[in-house]
Amino acid sequence: MCFEALDQTLRDLTLVTNQHKIHQPFGGKIVVLGDDFRQILLVILKESRHDILSSTINSFHMWSFCKVLKLHMNMRLLMSSSDQHDGEIKRFANWILDVGNKNISSVVGDKSEVEITDDLLIITTDDPLSHLVYFAHSNFLQNMSDYMYFQSRIILASTLESVEKVNDFILTIFSGMEKEYLSYDTTCQVDENKDVQQELFTLEFLNDIKYSGLPNHRLTLRLGVAIMLL
Repeated sequence: MCFEALDQTLRDLTLVTNQHKIHQPFGGKIVVLGDDFRQILLVILKESRHDILSSTINSFHMWSFCKVLKLHMNMRLLMSSSDQHDGEIKRFANWILDVGNKNISSVVGDKSEVEITDDLLIITTDDPLSHLVYFAHSNFLQNMSDYMYFQSRIILASTLESVEKVNDFILTIFSGMEKEYLSYDTTCQVDENKDVQQELFTLEFLNDIKYSGLPNHRLTLRLGVAIMLL
């Protein structure tokens, strides 16, 4: 729900209970907003830098009524099981904060570069993908039936192409025949520009669409492969 809609909803509720506060932001209700302001900016197509910055939360006209509270305690450090583990997590947490605060980055042209320490890198060059998979998922086949095994480890990727490479490699670890499933893609026909739609949105074009949140046209599975149902 956007801020305007939330504000209007709470004002309407306040109108029933306390008419004196209907002109206050959110109807005088205390609203807690949580966010990480180090995340990337909004993606607004074909807009200028000024338009993008104007759409952020601190450009909202009610921002002057907000009180900013900062979290200073790292809860993950409190859950560590040993002093050594605590020290490793603390060093990593401080490093992440330094990256976010731009304390350890250097500007090269119009980009910022951050030097990553060797203990956070896979420095082997012969087959980095297999090293990454076996590092994150050691004893992979022996733990396939343990759902807690997958809850405690994950491989993050920056692009859908990288995700496909990791998934395809993990698929090769399993023995047995593959089973391939294909999607059935079709356009929703409308009366307006029907001929143009059929010419542009061909079956090949629809099958090649790869978008976050949508499965690919071709899905390959093997017996024992863990999948996510959305």
